[in-house]
Amino acid sequence: MKEQRVLFVCIHNSARSQMAEAYFNLYSKDGYMAESAGIEPGELNPLVVEVMREEGIDISGNVTKSVFDFFKEGRLYSYVITVCDTEAAERCPIFPGNTERIHWSFKDPSKAEGTEKEKLAITRGIRDEIKEKIKAFVGELQS
Repeated sequence: MKEQRVLFVCIHNSARSQMAEAYFNLYSKDGYMAESAGIEPGELNPLVVEVMREEGIDISGNVTKSVFDFFKEGRLYSYVITVCDTEAAERCPIFPGNTERIHWSFKDPSKAEGTEKEKLAITRGIRDEIKEKIKAFVGELQS
């Protein structure tokens, strides 16, 4: 079987898409692989790094990447999944080939307000939503 490649895209590739990539690669079986990229790559969100570390997943060494660089390189994906708001998702390039586009909307952890403790709690909630969505998606793909 040819490898099924999945690309998770968000605005800055600093939070939601990074979490989705990590969980997909954790839960998927051989023959599946995920990457992530951003429309306007930024800096990795330290709160996201912390809540993923709580799950035993170290993304602290990850760098943010540009979806447009992947597009220009001619990378092919079975699925391109945007994990940001709809307006941002519409800015994502159309990848060539037989690519299924999917949109999942998750809140942006960088917009969390409150104390550090409150921001971490919000980020954990977003992490858990992404984790459950990924588990369900992987289950559908591999059934």
